[in-house]
Amino acid sequence: MKLLVLAAFIALCAGHVIPDVPGDESRFVEDDNRYVWMADDEGNQVLVDTQEPIDYEFIARNGANNQYWLFTRQNPTNRQVITNGNVNSIRNSNYRGNRPTKVIVHGWRNSGTTEMNPLITSAFLAVQDCNVIVVDWSRLASNINYNTAAAGVPSVGQFLGNFLVWLFNNGGGNWNQLHLVGFSLGAHVVGVAGRTAGGRPGRVTGLDPAGPGWPNNGNRLSRNAGRYVEAIHTNGRDLGIMNPSGDADFYPNGGRRQPGCGSTSCSHGRANEFFAASVRNNHLAGLRCADIREAENNNCRGSRFNMGNAIVGKSGSGLYAMTTRAAWPF
Repeated sequence: MKLLVLAAFIALCAGHVIPDVPGDESRFVEDDNRYVWMADDEGNQVLVDTQEPIDYEFIARNGANNQYWLFTRQNPTNRQVITNGNVNSIRNSNYRGNRPTKVIVHGWRNSGTTEMNPLITSAFLAVQDCNVIVVDWSRLASNINYNTAAAGVPSVGQFLGNFLVWLFNNGGGNWNQLHLVGFSLGAHVVGVAGRTAGGRPGRVTGLDPAGPGWPNNGNRLSRNAGRYVEAIHTNGRDLGIMNPSGDADFYPNGGRRQPGCGSTSCSHGRANEFFAASVRNNHLAGLRCADIREAENNNCRGSRFNMGNAIVGKSGSGLYAMTTRAAWPF
């Protein structure tokens, strides 16, 4: 935390006063949109300089540091590590190629042990006998420089995509039964991974894909990442992206601020909770919108389409909005 305070001081030293941590939905530093507050792994607000130079030396080949943790119904809470290139790590694990495979990827300042991972893992295993692979890319994601972590996303995604090709070639697997799920920067990671694997994953889900620096980034989550791609937007135009990012895009409660949340980090992370709840219950449905304005105003009257859930063969398209409750299961 001392390093965070020092970084904030250095970033604002040119005549700026270090602002108080916002206690509400505000994110940008007053009168200076270069500096923004973002939440770390524990929900602490971190002051980020959006123009901080990228440390290219740090991110070189950083995707090689990805770790792949397997969870199944035989080991729902104790991870088994599968090492890329080591076939014995597959053979000695509970991985089974005839099961559906789910892959979960965390975001910036998160890790493989962040709460979203057991939350979504347990939801998947509760409804389906499957392989769940949690990707830990914390060596890069833990970098205090957001721009450096974001610039490393293509490498992390490429290594993940190549790992999945290797895994299916050596341990078996069905691309039509593969579901990639990523949160924040992790949503863009799974986008790159899906494209690296030739767009073969049956389903790709982006949970409030990261916004800062991504609206016009060619590496962001997009429809060509898999057979069916969807995004759940919960903090658009703030920590998350508002742009449509898949075949189907969901904007619960207008896609920007979520009921029961008093901070942007809460609204951002609510996408994980919505998704986990939908996997368990498949009860959250949106109404189709004519355009993004209708979605943001939560004023849509079109056909219904379920958000989230665990169905790998899901298909659909369009923009959807809905109203949820403020607490689990929403």
